[in-house]
Amino acid sequence: MKIITKFSIIQKEIKKAKKQGKTVGFVPTMGALHQGHLSLIRIARRENDLVVVSIFVNPSQFGPKEDYTKYPRNLELDAELCGKEKTDIIFYPGAKEMYPCGYNTYVTVERLSDTLCGKYRPGHFKGVATVVTKLLNIINPDIAYFGQKDAQQAVIIKKLVGDLNMPAKIKIMPTLREKDGLALSSRNVYLNPAERKDAPVLSQALDLAKGLVKRGVKDTTKIVDAMKHLIKKKKTAKIDYISIVGLENLEPLRKITGSCLIAEAVWIGRTRLIDNIIIGVN
Repeated sequence: MKIITKFSIIQKEIKKAKKQGKTVGFVPTMGALHQGHLSLIRIARRENDLVVVSIFVNPSQFGPKEDYTKYPRNLELDAELCGKEKTDIIFYPGAKEMYPCGYNTYVTVERLSDTLCGKYRPGHFKGVATVVTKLLNIINPDIAYFGQKDAQQAVIIKKLVGDLNMPAKIKIMPTLREKDGLALSSRNVYLNPAERKDAPVLSQALDLAKGLVKRGVKDTTKIVDAMKHLIKKKKTAKIDYISIVGLENLEPLRKITGSCLIAEAVWIGRTRLIDNIIIGVN
């Protein structure tokens, strides 16, 4: 396994592999790898000849009061985990490599970036869209793999790739969870024992919504109210939003008439967690 920090070097490696007829699978991450990331790497390993994992904590997607400097970083452990999954290349650029002096080009996916998490994290998805565009241009993968836990990000990236006629295929893989239902996230390490005990309420609220829909409840206000009532029972929980939206346009729905996304962002103590499910009504 190679660890490469310069985009000019990794581009040479990719070109060499493609000349040999190899397919390239790409898993972009911010490090602090967990089983969710590793599941993406395993799928990429099964489906491609060459597997590239990027590790880059992207400063442009963090707000001024967010946790960029405190975000967990451990390249040694991440490299060990990648090695066990038979990753071929880790792309580990520094901030100055990705955003050199004088950098002033950014990518915005309009409308989709302004709702859900975008409403509470201004500029976040501009940073996401920009870094993903850069990484896809640098790596030029056949397939790039993302997790469903970041549902809004997944929708935005698929729209970005389609609108800009980028050749990479985007695969969105299911969310992995702990035994108690908590979605795997690098930020889970921030939770103290009491907060960790409360955190599964996010998935419990989604299960409640799913059950209500199965019983025929289609009024989204009633579903959201029931979810809020459950979450507010936890002392450490504070709701940013709970929304039921269309799968592709992320527009709020009054009634559930087909497939839709139920998304939520909840502060557990000082840690902001997100989760979602896709449900459908035939």
